[in-house]
Amino acid sequence: MDGFEGNSGVIVLAATNIPEVLDKALLRPGRFDRQISVALPDLAGRQKILRVHARDKALDDKVELDEIAKRCLGMSGADLANVMNESAIFASRRKADAITMDDIYDAMDRIQIGLEKKGATFSDERQKLVSYHEAGHALLGALM
Repeated sequence: MDGFEGNSGVIVLAATNIPEVLDKALLRPGRFDRQISVALPDLAGRQKILRVHARDKALDDKVELDEIAKRCLGMSGADLANVMNESAIFASRRKADAITMDDIYDAMDRIQIGLEKKGATFSDERQKLVSYHEAGHALLGALM
């Protein structure tokens, strides 16, 4: 890179999940000009990632990480780590000794959808818009 002495023994790596916001000067030849896209993990990858992040957590005997991996389609490794951490938080709030499947499903919902809005009421128009939006997800999921 400009301003640094050449050293053929040093390689600088950088990573981002939003490359479109990088300054174009960083991507000029001689700088960070090589880009390698890393795809989201497949089912086998998600299974392995979940096992890593569940290793230090007490899981209920009925927890099936392979089943969870099937339901986490489109999640990155960071998302999967977040699922396991959030599920541990849900379990601790219940003062439970182990994470259950319900804790994990609640964590997935929180990560994918957001916090439940308790006591909130939606107008008929708002409910209609949300239903269109969710139907769009279902249609795209079916088509893809």
